[in-house]
Amino acid sequence: MKAALWPSLKEVIVVRHLVLALLCFALGAWAQPVLIGFQGPLTGPWAVEGDWALKSVQIAVEIVNARGGILGRPIQLVVEDDGGTPKGGTLAAQKLIAAGVKFVVGTYGSMVCMPSSELYEEEGVLHINYGCTRVDLSARGFQYYFRTSGRDDSQARFFVEYVIPLFGAKRIAVMHDNTAYSLGVAEDVLRFMKPLLDEGKVELVYYDAIMPGERDYTPALTALRDANPDIWYYTGYYPEWALLLRQGKDLGLDWKKIKAVGSNACPISETVKIAGLDAVVGAMITQEPLPAFLVEKYPLAKEFVTAYEAKFGPIHDSPWATYAADAIFTLAFAIEATKSFDPAVVAEYLRSGKVVGEGITGPLSFSPEGDRLGVPYMLLICNEKGETELFDPAVHGHLVGM
Repeated sequence: MKAALWPSLKEVIVVRHLVLALLCFALGAWAQPVLIGFQGPLTGPWAVEGDWALKSVQIAVEIVNARGGILGRPIQLVVEDDGGTPKGGTLAAQKLIAAGVKFVVGTYGSMVCMPSSELYEEEGVLHINYGCTRVDLSARGFQYYFRTSGRDDSQARFFVEYVIPLFGAKRIAVMHDNTAYSLGVAEDVLRFMKPLLDEGKVELVYYDAIMPGERDYTPALTALRDANPDIWYYTGYYPEWALLLRQGKDLGLDWKKIKAVGSNACPISETVKIAGLDAVVGAMITQEPLPAFLVEKYPLAKEFVTAYEAKFGPIHDSPWATYAADAIFTLAFAIEATKSFDPAVVAEYLRSGKVVGEGITGPLSFSPEGDRLGVPYMLLICNEKGETELFDPAVHGHLVGM
């Protein structure tokens, strides 16, 4: 008897099921989410910044997923709260690593970033920080560390080379809080100001630190008042900045006589909530780009702001939260370009200096050390309505005694 030339019905069914199973497996594997970790201060003194950053990242993820994900795979966020402390940062990093995450966006606060980034580096996890500006973070020779924000020395240079001359200030006061970030900015201000000091063009009349977390800063403010500066630069964070402005106002300090300038860790909206509008009107901050000022320049900024406000209400005034969203877009652009989910491959591509794409805050490119290239700065002021505006002497001069 000759063997059958055609397979039996039973064999056809078995083969068909096998093909379908393999196809489903392949499609299932292709559609597996790519895990991206988010680390930030969802509790603690910086919880507002953490909340803004998480919401911004969620919007960025929604935008990427709506466009088809990354290489056809949707992003799935894995979220860990670090509480804004170094210990919390270590625990959060350990949890994300244990969850199998190979890409992480986080965090806010240089002192928190330091131990976290060390763990990510050891485990080969590509880490993009969004709110840690201390200069030496990128001087450690790490392979997997990047940041979408600027650095302290850029902010310090902006204050010395733009803000001081803008007001013709001669008597300079600098106050910090001894944290890694705040001290770093203050030291960089002194470094950039040294030629002016040596030439006698300016005088440093006050340089001291406060203790973060205290409730009464009257002694420091009294010393500041007695120093009689033309301009006062506070390089710490917004909870203390708000108290300093409130207590300074109650002590009789006048922001028309003393130009009060906070760092980029002092969002005006939160400062007003804590200190009250009357204490903050006329106070300024050195700041990196905010999404509200970018919507006419970059299409993704407009898309991001529109989506954010539709879901969460008015857009925040935090560059850090915006940089967190841009970290998501950076990963999406770089993985698509390399066609690889290997952190080593993606990291090598990012360090090439190429513009990987245009984010909310403009072109995204990085130095070999992992620093963001081409970050601009601006001087912002609190107007009479408590709103954040770009400083314009013709418009706001009356608020600062110009």
